[in-house]
Amino acid sequence: MKEIKNRQLVQSYLQAHQLESIFNDDIMPYLSLYHFEQGELILSQGEPSKYLYVLVQGKIKIYTTSAQGKTLILSFKTPIEVIGDIEYVQEIDTINTVEAVSSVYMIGVQHTLLKKLTNDYSPFLQFMLTIITEKFYLKNNSMSFNLMHPVEVRLASYLLSVIHDENESILSGQLSTSSLADTANLIGTSYRHLNRVIRQFCSDGLVERKKGFILIKDREALTTLSGGNIYE
Repeated sequence: MKEIKNRQLVQSYLQAHQLESIFNDDIMPYLSLYHFEQGELILSQGEPSKYLYVLVQGKIKIYTTSAQGKTLILSFKTPIEVIGDIEYVQEIDTINTVEAVSSVYMIGVQHTLLKKLTNDYSPFLQFMLTIITEKFYLKNNSMSFNLMHPVEVRLASYLLSVIHDENESILSGQLSTSSLADTANLIGTSYRHLNRVIRQFCSDGLVERKKGFILIKDREALTTLSGGNIYE
């Protein structure tokens, strides 16, 4: 993580995402801009939560880890997205791990300052309410999507989430085969059935399976098959 000491850049991100009215004048001087490299952890599950972050550029993934060390990817997010909101409201430790999938820029502010300077500022409180309720709405949609669409559609959608950021730039173009068990859990299928679908994708020329990873071959066909990127 690197703090970018550039007030004009902070202001430009606020303007670009129409966030200027969310924060009052008292808190504005305490908003900081942070840069995270691809693969860098932004928040770690179980650690004390001290900052509220607003994702303003890049893509992140959110996952949880069991006591046995197994990971489950919960979602991918692009701007704008708030990280640490539930922890801020509930005053609890970090619930899930958040990792930068691409180069990521976040506007961050300490919880203690937010509570002190914005606790009775209605635009900020309304913004937080909107963000949290949207998360419940999207979670409901994701569950419905898993129930109502075949694995082929879900996998195509997941692959698009993994390899592209919000600017449609290719991130890696491939999926590690070591994460297929997590992928199966996320899209709601068995590991065995997931492998059957991957073999079919290979036969259809959509992907290519090589040693250690799956390479995306036909993004356009995957986009048509997915009908929209549900895991965003």
